[in-house]
Amino acid sequence: MANPPDRAKDDSSVGAKNGQLSRAGSLTVLRRTNSKSKLPSTSSSRTSSIAESDSYASVDLGTDKLPPIDTPEASHVCSIRLRNILRRIQNGEVSKEDLHKNLEYAASVLESVYIDETRRLTDEDDELSEVEPDAVPTEVRDWLALTFTRSMSNVRRRGLEKPKFRSVAHAIRAGIMVDRIYRRLSSSATLHIPPAVLQLLKGMDDWSFDVFSLNSAADGHSLKYVGYELLQKYDLVTKYKINSSMLDSFLLQLEVGYSKYKNPYHNLVHGADVAQTVHYILSQSKLAHWLTDLEVFATIIAALIHDYEHTGTTNNFHIQTGSEFAVLYNDKAVLENHHICASFRIMRSEEANILNHLSREEYREFRALVIEMVMATDMSFHFQQLKNMKNLLGMPENIDKQKALSLVLHCADISHPAKDWNLHRRWTSQLLEEFFKQGDREQELGLAISPLCDREKTLVAESQIGFIDFIVDPSFAVMTEMLEKILTPLQKAARSEDAISEEVFDKTDKSKYILSTPWSDCLADNKNKWKVQAAKDAEERKQKEAEELSKETSNTNNNTTKPIAPPGGPTPAVSCSAGKGGN
Repeated sequence: MANPPDRAKDDSSVGAKNGQLSRAGSLTVLRRTNSKSKLPSTSSSRTSSIAESDSYASVDLGTDKLPPIDTPEASHVCSIRLRNILRRIQNGEVSKEDLHKNLEYAASVLESVYIDETRRLTDEDDELSEVEPDAVPTEVRDWLALTFTRSMSNVRRRGLEKPKFRSVAHAIRAGIMVDRIYRRLSSSATLHIPPAVLQLLKGMDDWSFDVFSLNSAADGHSLKYVGYELLQKYDLVTKYKINSSMLDSFLLQLEVGYSKYKNPYHNLVHGADVAQTVHYILSQSKLAHWLTDLEVFATIIAALIHDYEHTGTTNNFHIQTGSEFAVLYNDKAVLENHHICASFRIMRSEEANILNHLSREEYREFRALVIEMVMATDMSFHFQQLKNMKNLLGMPENIDKQKALSLVLHCADISHPAKDWNLHRRWTSQLLEEFFKQGDREQELGLAISPLCDREKTLVAESQIGFIDFIVDPSFAVMTEMLEKILTPLQKAARSEDAISEEVFDKTDKSKYILSTPWSDCLADNKNKWKVQAAKDAEERKQKEAEELSKETSNTNNNTTKPIAPPGGPTPAVSCSAGKGGN
């Protein structure tokens, strides 16, 4: 690298000079700081610092004294160095080693500049601003804006750290056969699984797995059995020496937390469904071969805990009501922070510590990945997440694993419109009931009712069409492209060893891996069904409005035909009554 850990004595002065260099073991960590607020140096000292670097760039071809690659002066010094090298090349004065080191440094500087520019672009307006005003009903557009952007809560996300572009090992782990992960039979040695549940668990590799049927057969314990089955399928119980009683306690406590608020949608069945969907993507795409055992472990646990103790209300509701969670987490990813915090409390408890055999380094890596994945399920980061991934897809470097797995979990979390109609319709009904309950509470509190939370005015079919068009379909399209980029090199390597069939590659382009995408047909079919329903609903609303208008017109006509008393005289009724009395 441009700034290796073993340097000359005066390296410390370079680090102090730039105020940005720190070390962690053998890794050199570069960090950008605000020179105005963090550095005591004046503009003159900074000028002299740059001048010193300029001089070094012109005289010597070493890279150890050049500024860190992500500092403002790096690009300037780099340009001077490259021009100096060009002059020396003409005279044949540049060694191959010096040329290699300097080109590597220059490439790193350019990459850093590109990353900064990419981040700047992804911080601009969300893609929802490009949607035509009349593309969806106003209420649906408001819901999309409130849920999937920060535009209505004045919250702008800033990346906590620079995206990582480290290279990833692609070799399939030695000694692990393809069938080892996917064809393991469920073990009932440490957990009794009812025969009916065991039978249904055989369908875990299906895209539209019926988690509702499983939950009924499991007497309300679908999360427990799905979690146990997945940890067994990937041999994680054995690999990480997970105690069976601790695992049982952990899964049961998760179910208790998911059931705490009796949510119609964000409950243990949803947790089980998302975990199974993540498994489908890992296994059927063969993405699991790209991951280490620890990364698979973290991914399964992240899916299981991702909505633990969900309150059945949105982050915006917590912020608007000033809830304890909102105060605790400073209005930032309120629920997601709580899901992570509360879940790790369980895993730290003596009776449910399923991580007790991880080394300290393994635990840090596991925790970092779980946090990254669950935080990415905050729907207000949706457009930012897709933009970041699209930019990564356009770069030659390998995709960062944390970013890839975060997108997989996010897609699984919003996947019900991409499942069979009977499952999608049921999930939609339960989600809207949860929304309506929040709307009822908002009405009681005198708050404005959130989009799609009004029982009387919500356009169900239109909301799902908008959800599919602007959220789910684009998400799965980006995920599909991401998976194909990741998996093509792996599958090509496997093909060269005759380990896979030629059928998984594009017939016209043998270098491109073709991913099976069952969600595509489901999305198209469900969208068409909602369009038919939307047309019916619109006709019913039109009829109802016509009936109400006719009723109002009738009432108006009745009022205008009543007898009116003549000016200055009694009404006919009074006059008649007076005549009778006179007799």
